[in-house]
Order: sequence, then structure tokens, then C-alpha cells
Amino acid sequence: MTDTSKKEQLYELIRANPFVSQQDLAVELRLSRSAVAGHIASLIRERRLLGRAYVLPDKRPVLCIGAANLDRKLRTLETLQMGTSNPAYAEEVHGGVARNIAENLARLGLPSALLTAVGDDTAGHSLLQQAETAGIDTRGTLRLNNTYSGTYTAVLDERGEMVLALADMALYDQMTPDFLASRTPQRGGAAMVVADLNLPLDSVAALLQDAQRDALPLIIVAVSQPKMARLPQDLHGLRLLVLNRGELETRVGRALPDEAALAQACREVQAQGAQDLIITCGGEGVFHTGSHTGAEGLGWLPAPQVDVVDVTGAGDAFAAGVCWSIYQGNGDLTLACRRGLKVAAMTLESPDTVSPLLAADILDEINEFHF
Repeated sequence: MTDTSKKEQLYELIRANPFVSQQDLAVELRLSRSAVAGHIASLIRERRLLGRAYVLPDKRPVLCIGAANLDRKLRTLETLQMGTSNPAYAEEVHGGVARNIAENLARLGLPSALLTAVGDDTAGHSLLQQAETAGIDTRGTLRLNNTYSGTYTAVLDERGEMVLALADMALYDQMTPDFLASRTPQRGGAAMVVADLNLPLDSVAALLQDAQRDALPLIIVAVSQPKMARLPQDLHGLRLLVLNRGELETRVGRALPDEAALAQACREVQAQGAQDLIITCGGEGVFHTGSHTGAEGLGWLPAPQVDVVDVTGAGDAFAAGVCWSIYQGNGDLTLACRRGLKVAAMTLESPDTVSPLLAADILDEINEFHF
């Protein structure tokens, strides 16, 4: 077998597993370690690999870090009555903030990767299989033995609005800074990182430090008011924080009854190091910092009116649309929010957590020339 064919085999092995070691490559191809190193150096010179991380130049993904859950949705068939049994419709779907964002991005045509944790159970195997089918790179997943995968149980009323949600996500505490460091090759190959606050505080802090050092765009998506405690005080390195009004109130420790109060809170968070914020207000719309802002220093966009089928996943869809826009190289947050609201609206009109109607060209018609 020629050296050229050995190099091509090595290249394909790296495409299949970017974390493969040189020793494993040497054993698989029956080559010496020095020969493997020589082929890798040749591929780097040819720009077919981007450095030691074995990153393929045509695969610069958005890397989503955080939860991938089995979502259970219970929707009442009639008006919900507390303190008694209610007739309901139940279903199980794949969810989790980071996973949902990754799938939305994949459906929108972007390369996406997911760093998450799953248990060695049926739910974990199903989550990974579905993600891979959707085109999400899951090779960095932390697989935990003798542990159940994360679950999220939502109770919805007859209109599809969430009444209560319960989350069992303790396994994500295993996504420590050491775990993140062990996934340096995959993280180093990302064009952008999107993290949710299911991660431990120390891990979020590590992502912020790395983003500041590497000048890599980092977007953090809040998941609940209790988990705002996982957001460090020092936010230097943060390109964008996406959260709702209640989560921002938790961050600053006071009620925010009007736009002036929201604007002041945003300025405080920006003083802590965040470049920009987006504050979602459910079916009303979104505020944002950055360009096209009003008198209070915030931009505002109303949400489009839609016939809501199910609210589950709409916030994650909005975040994905925003990330898609920033990935294109346009820093205009008004444009990003308009695109996010489009994806969210499509999700609200769908019974699925991620709308199956999303496609690569869905957001192309929304550009800075049309307001």
C-alpha cells in the first residue's frame, strides 16, 4: 500500500473521530508513531486539517454545550383544575436547551455540534441517535454509567401554555472544567460556542475565560431563575446573554417594571463584562442592547401574532435564530432578533419541540434591508 493511500485512510479515520490519538491511528494503520505524525503534518500543510486539534476546515460548527433531555409533556384536555386529577394527553420527545438549539441550527443549515452528558439508559441512547440523525456531531458526549439521563417534565394547559415544569438534571454537574478541558480539540474547532446554564458555575466561568483568551464568540442562554446562580459575576468574554425578564430580575436582585428599569439593569450587566443582552418577554416580544436602540438604550421588537399549538422549545428556537444570524458575520442584534422571532413563531405553530419545517433558506429573506 502506498504512502498516499495510508494518508487518505488516516484522514478518513480523523474525520470519523477527531479525538483519536496518534497511537490509535498507528495501531489501526500499522504505521509507526513517527509516520502518523508525518502524515498529519502533511495534511496540516495542505490545510486539510487545522492544527493538532484535527479540525476539518469545512466543518467549523456552532458548538452547543449543556442539556440534552428526555422531555415529557402533559397537556390537559380541558381547563386545568388544581388539586385534582385532570384528563391529559402525554408524550415524550427529545429536548434540552443546548440540544434543541443544536437541532434548530442543523435544520437551518449550519454545522452544529453538541457537548452534553447522558446516562447509560434507553433515553440516553435515543437522544444520541436522534441527534446524529439530525446531523448534530455528538462525539464529545460524556457517557455516564449507572446514571439516568436528564428529564424535563412540563405541564401544559389546554392552550399549550406551560403551567409548571420539573427538571431532573443533576448529571450535568459532571460537566466540570476538567471535562471541558478534555474536549479541547472539539472546542478549539468551533466557530461559536453556545452554552446553557445547566452547566456548573465553575464550568461557565471556564468558558468565559477561554472565550476572552481566544476571542471566540460565546453566547449564554439562561434556563430558569434558580439557575441564574450559575452565571459568574465576571462576564468578560461574553458576546451575548439571552434571558427573560424574570431571569434578569434575579441577576440584579430587584423588580424591573418598565423599560427604563430594564435598560438600567442591562447597563449593570454590561459593566460586569457582557457585550450585549437580549431580554425575551414571551408573546409580547424582545428587548435588546446594541444597534437600533431607543431612548432608553434598548431596541424593541414585538412578537408576531401566531396560533399557538405548543410553547415548548420556542425560546430555544429564538436563541438558535439569533445564533444563526451572528454566525453569518452580521452583529446587528435587531436583525438577529427578527430572525429569532421568525424561528420561534414557526415553533409555536408546531406540535414539535423543533419545527420540521425549518430549512437552510428560511431566514435568507430576513435581512437588514427590510424592516
